[in-house]
Amino acid sequence: MGNHIDMRSFFIIIFLSFSIFPGCRRGASEPAAERVVGDTILMGTIGDASNLLPVLASDSASSDISGLVYNGLVRYDKNLQLEGELAESWSVSPDNRTITFHLRRGVRWHDGTPFTSADVLFTYQLLVDPKVPTAYADRYLQVQRAEAPDPHTFRVHYAQPLASALISWGFPIHPRHLLAGRDVLRSPLSRAPVGTGPFRFVEWVPGQKIVLEANPDYFEGAPGLHRVVYRIVPDPSTMFLELRSGGLDFMGLSPIQYAMQTDTPAFRRAFNKYRYPSFSYTYLGFNLRRPLFQDRRVRQALAHAVDKQELIDGVLLGLGQEATGPYKPGTWPHNPDVRRYPYDPERARQLLAEAGWRDTDGDGILDRDGRPFAFTILTNQGNDQRIKAGEIIQRRFREIGVDVRLRVLEWATFLKEFLNPGNFDATIMGWTIPIDPDAFNVWHSSQTRPGELNFIGFRNKEVDRLLEQGRHTLDEQARQRHYHRFQEILAEEQPYLFLFVPDSLPAVAARFRGIDPAPAGIMHNFIHWQVPPQEQKYQR
Repeated sequence: MGNHIDMRSFFIIIFLSFSIFPGCRRGASEPAAERVVGDTILMGTIGDASNLLPVLASDSASSDISGLVYNGLVRYDKNLQLEGELAESWSVSPDNRTITFHLRRGVRWHDGTPFTSADVLFTYQLLVDPKVPTAYADRYLQVQRAEAPDPHTFRVHYAQPLASALISWGFPIHPRHLLAGRDVLRSPLSRAPVGTGPFRFVEWVPGQKIVLEANPDYFEGAPGLHRVVYRIVPDPSTMFLELRSGGLDFMGLSPIQYAMQTDTPAFRRAFNKYRYPSFSYTYLGFNLRRPLFQDRRVRQALAHAVDKQELIDGVLLGLGQEATGPYKPGTWPHNPDVRRYPYDPERARQLLAEAGWRDTDGDGILDRDGRPFAFTILTNQGNDQRIKAGEIIQRRFREIGVDVRLRVLEWATFLKEFLNPGNFDATIMGWTIPIDPDAFNVWHSSQTRPGELNFIGFRNKEVDRLLEQGRHTLDEQARQRHYHRFQEILAEEQPYLFLFVPDSLPAVAARFRGIDPAPAGIMHNFIHWQVPPQEQKYQR
């Protein structure tokens, strides 16, 4: 479900697909003559990228860069409707099993090599290669046959209709001429990517910054900004100081920064603030491989022990809403009628007692068979919302006799040593929410191997069946029934304690013009942002 969202620069979020992240896309072309080119934007990001080959990356910091360096065949526009990107047009067969893409002519890779359908076919082959450790293979394994009959046509055939087939081709297309016949795991493109997108890679200083420059030959016209610098600032308070002092032009504000620390005439003169519901949710996920969490009553008890409104008020200062499942409230896949777990510590204690957990030695901590009910919640450094939520949850769990330790880890360590290998008890994390509700990669029982996205080990045969039916059903009402039932099961099983959907709260320096808030956020037309010549701050 995919991280991320224009708060990506503040939230570090694992995400499902670059193609479903509306904040990454650029928007339709406008006459180049109307565009003023110049200046640099300094973007604040908490986490460094991990890998700039999209097929190998699954974190939002990497996707921020990839969204500007690469293109897919299609994308979402500002109103979350599908439009062409590297594909000028496409046609779908009457039986919904074949898609033919007609590709743009004259597009070149950043090294000058022409882009052709061979690159698209190669990207597909990368995604389905069992030797390539990618989190995104599943939707492409649904393809029965892919072909490139001429340089500007790409065709895919499916054994059965796939509802997310079209948007799956929003995945970044990789350069065949630089990767074919080589070990993709050792490719220099992991550190220095070559794409077709509006910005070209310049420099990566690990732990400090990633620098991109405008692609003057971009097929939609040169971007309005000459340079984009992602500055890695792991501490949100330090990042905010940098923003106020002019060391940054863009960051996602925390609720306290948005509500209390930016309400001054000086800040309002220097910056514009935006607020809208993010395409993300925050959750507490339980490692279901751990015996401690294998009794559903235990998970339900922990849900009753948490006051979600307390989290929304205390962590988000009211700038968000309750999450009850993996879809954005108010959208068609979201089921508003699932089982709820109101804050009820007495019911929590009752459920734990039914599961055999009682305080037999009077120390205030529940125990069973001589072992205390104790575990560790992991979350990532630099995300105050997750850390604060963890502290509140830790206190509420202690009140029902559950001893919880909260451990905060550096992002790369967190992923590599703990999350991906399944070496954790519970974790507070976030997912981006896709426009298309296909949640197979996160929830299907086939996706539980190390490095895959069902890292909590959730397995449910009915959910597997519903996810399979949902992805192969094209009628929206029928799909909705499958996904509504899927959410009912999640609500009953509580493998995640869904916490909240935060608001996106980006702040952008006032000299940047052309920002267009829309259902997709503010980044959808990033190539059209510009700074009037008299206000430009940085020379080339």
